[in-house]
Amino acid sequence: MEIANFFKLLRKHRNILIIIPLATVVGSFFLVKNMPNSYISHAQIATGIVDASRHLIDKDQNVNAQEQQVFREFSNLIAIMKLKKLMNQVSYQLIIHDLSSPEPFRKFTKQITAMRPYERDRALVIFKDKYKRMEPLSLYNKEEDHLNDVLISMHYDERSILKDIVIGRDEDSDFISVSYDSENPQLSAFIINTLCKQFIDYYTQSVKQNELNAVNFLSHLLEEKKKALSDKTAELQQYKIEHGVLSLDEQSKAIFAQIMVYNDKKQQAEKDVISNEGAINTINKKFEPADRKYVEASVSKYNQAITSTQDQLHILEDRYVRSGFNERYKNSIDSIQNQLTAQLNQSSDKYLTNPLVAKDELIHQKLTLEIARDLAKYSVKSIDNELANLNSKFSSLVPFDATVKTYNFDIDIAGKEYLDVLNRYNETNLKSNFSINLRQVEIATPDIAQPSKKILLIALSAIISVFGCLLVMFILFYLDKSIRSPAELVNKTQLPLLGYLNLINSNNLDLKKLWDVEHRDKMKPFKELLRSIRFEIDQELRGEKVLAITSIDEAEGKSLLAISLAYSYSMINKKVLLIDGNFNNPTITKTAMPHIFVEEYFKNNPLNAQEVNSSTATVLGNHAGDVTLFEIGDEGFLKNRFDELRSKYDIIIIDTAPLSALNKSKEWLLFANKTIAVFESGKSITSVQKPYVEHLRSLGNQFAGWVLNKTSLNQKKDK
Repeated sequence: MEIANFFKLLRKHRNILIIIPLATVVGSFFLVKNMPNSYISHAQIATGIVDASRHLIDKDQNVNAQEQQVFREFSNLIAIMKLKKLMNQVSYQLIIHDLSSPEPFRKFTKQITAMRPYERDRALVIFKDKYKRMEPLSLYNKEEDHLNDVLISMHYDERSILKDIVIGRDEDSDFISVSYDSENPQLSAFIINTLCKQFIDYYTQSVKQNELNAVNFLSHLLEEKKKALSDKTAELQQYKIEHGVLSLDEQSKAIFAQIMVYNDKKQQAEKDVISNEGAINTINKKFEPADRKYVEASVSKYNQAITSTQDQLHILEDRYVRSGFNERYKNSIDSIQNQLTAQLNQSSDKYLTNPLVAKDELIHQKLTLEIARDLAKYSVKSIDNELANLNSKFSSLVPFDATVKTYNFDIDIAGKEYLDVLNRYNETNLKSNFSINLRQVEIATPDIAQPSKKILLIALSAIISVFGCLLVMFILFYLDKSIRSPAELVNKTQLPLLGYLNLINSNNLDLKKLWDVEHRDKMKPFKELLRSIRFEIDQELRGEKVLAITSIDEAEGKSLLAISLAYSYSMINKKVLLIDGNFNNPTITKTAMPHIFVEEYFKNNPLNAQEVNSSTATVLGNHAGDVTLFEIGDEGFLKNRFDELRSKYDIIIIDTAPLSALNKSKEWLLFANKTIAVFESGKSITSVQKPYVEHLRSLGNQFAGWVLNKTSLNQKKDK
């Protein structure tokens, strides 16, 4: 439905949709009439970037990385071609050509024609000097600033050239395409060829020089890093020679292993001392003092030999410990051990004990345990001395280790720096050998004129103007919240509709002549619509008689509807009572000039009471003023009065105040059997008026429906 309304709006304003595009087409025709022809020259530059041999240095990169590298290189080349420095060189070449050639590319502007011959010669000298030096014009210099204005006037400046030039890569090829569009074929070819030559010369000179500088710098840096690495290595070697250091890691590991072995031996020896001492004490407790004295006196000569052998065994044991438990001392120790055992056995045989007690075996065991204890004690002492010596050696390695690690750390850093510079040097040197070799493979030549775009521009202007008009109308339609059709009114309010009335184009409307023959053709649509509304009202009343007519706001046509309905009902011979209940604006009272008024009829005062005589049509007016119905009479009395009126008339029509008058309208609605509301076409329901719509909805079945007033005659067809 909204789309249909939009098309109705377009149909209504179809003249605008025709006139504006037509005017646009005419204006576009005159604008493009004198448009010059377009000539495009084209050139190509081969870069060698996608040459497979160049990617030998990128063999460790994946395909995506290589593609990104190629993309960056092409982007850099295109950016270089658009440098202001190169565009200035092209500008200088153009103006030098025009000033020195009898056939310039473009017609001289006022700035050049106003120059005297010597001024032109001076300008030519300056342009040539700037071209040779590749310098821009200084805008702080008055003379050069004027020459810059000359370039701008001839459209030879940087911005003018960049506006019409197109530089890009031909898809995934190895070529850079350059094209220029101008009104002169020779000019287009000249600009393209000049730019390509300047770009190739500039790139070859600057890039090659940069690569050479980079290689020389890295070569010098590589020598410095190599010398630093050699110096650090020599310092470490000299330090090791001076302090007798071979391999600190191996030395520390060997000493630590020896310490662990000696600790184990020490623990075993201490365990032997304790165990032997305990066994000797146990044996001593088994001898009486007299027995010990006797034994010691008898075998003293044998103890001297045993002591001598023990001393020899102690000496060998000490050497065995100091040698780090060398196996060559093991045989000697075993031999002395056997000799000591024999002496002990001989001493045991010579023991003379108490004849009454045989204790030879205990004496032998005691001697053996004493020898073993003494050997263990002496071993502990030797092991302690050797452990102290090893710990001293291990501690002496700590300062050497810290110094050597410092030297090694410096050497590692110097080595990494050297390798890093070496890799960069090799990579830069290799890239310089495989650097891009630019060459212009296609020379720009003058070409024929391009197909004219005049017709296309005119058609495009017409299309744009049409779409512009449609867009403006659609925006206005979208923002327009006014209600113009019955369907829109029903959709907006969700309330029923009784009908609609068309707009009567007349300043002075005489309702008494509404049905006269002279207005029959003019008022025929209005009468048909009014009869339709009268029929719908009869269907809603269903025998009831009181009908209230209200509206949301003032001047929406409810008084006209009330009068028209009263006249329509009188034409079918029904007794009609028309009550003007609008105290704010008594339009019906002013039109009908009645003799009976609401204030007197509904006032509960027997002295001033007036009676209404039933006739075909009666009007009950009011005196206007700030008064309400309940201020005239109480509700019970008003109800009795309405009952009397129902008995006298077939239909009672009340023209109430608008709902915006609040209680002045609602008090009348209490006595109505049905209520209808008039809404003016073209208005919208504002947020302030929405509560009034809600009040009509709250009436329920008492609300008969809307009457849309002041519609166009087309609404009858649209319905």
